Amino acid sequence: MKIIIVENELYLAQSIASKLTENGFETEIYSSIKEAMQSSGDVYLLSTNLPGQNTAPLITQFKEKIIILMVSYINNDTVGEPLKLGAKDYIVKPFMIEELLRKIEHYQEYQDLKKHTRLYQEYMENLLQEIETDFDIDTLSTPLVIQTNYQRLADKVVFEYAHKNEKLLTFVPLGNKEWKEKLESASPNSLLYITETHTLKKADKEHLLNKLKTYDFILSTTTELETDYDTIILNTDSKLYDQNEILTIDDYVKFIVNSFQYKFPDTELSKKLGISRKSLWEKRKKYGLFKKK
Repeated sequence: MKIIIVENELYLAQSIASKLTENGFETEIYSSIKEAMQSSGDVYLLSTNLPGQNTAPLITQFKEKIIILMVSYINNDTVGEPLKLGAKDYIVKPFMIEELLRKIEHYQEYQDLKKHTRLYQEYMENLLQEIETDFDIDTLSTPLVIQTNYQRLADKVVFEYAHKNEKLLTFVPLGNKEWKEKLESASPNSLLYITETHTLKKADKEHLLNKLKTYDFILSTTTELETDYDTIILNTDSKLYDQNEILTIDDYVKFIVNSFQYKFPDTELSKKLGISRKSLWEKRKKYGLFKKK
């Protein structure tokens, strides 16, 4: 990790750089905002006491980085406005290097968490993007039970609901042996997303449903489940099948046509199915699988 030190007091800058180097960091020192703006670092230690220099352009340019202000006193100019522009935190001179290291470590963990969150969010969006649903998210309210023939369909609805309503989700897969602990440790402000009810024995299901009275949740089940909670049914003919599931010929044809009819012309689709175009047309008519215009 490279730390850029922007400080016009050379002795102080060198002292900070020396201690940071001892702790495994690479450092660069600048006394000029203009020169520092040409640098490339992970963390910027920015002095707000730079006579005749405006720190705002540097903060604006590197606001996605970790900017920690080094201040001699606290007021709106040294702390308030820079924080509004994008600086992450401040530290008052003189300071112990251990205090600075704690701040750097904290914000590095925060940046890493943001990257991981973004990665998982992009992965989930990509995983669910081809799943079609005409469900109106605005009609959904919690607590709720979703009964579905396709888990990913429920996943898409739940993630879209959480995103739209800025809800923090806590995922509780009941196939996990530690699901009770996950339930107990869940934040009271989060929305529980519970799946895999089919893995529970009757007594555990009763325990779960009784326990949920104190939580806000969405429970998704691929089997029938009797509860006192509001229940909606989400089914689809276009689900992706598990590799261990054996389909009938008719189910396989319906699945392939539903999944690929907009990706391939009928000539190629019938060829891949090993049937004639006439047979494909007959199956479309039989199952009501004609393309939407």
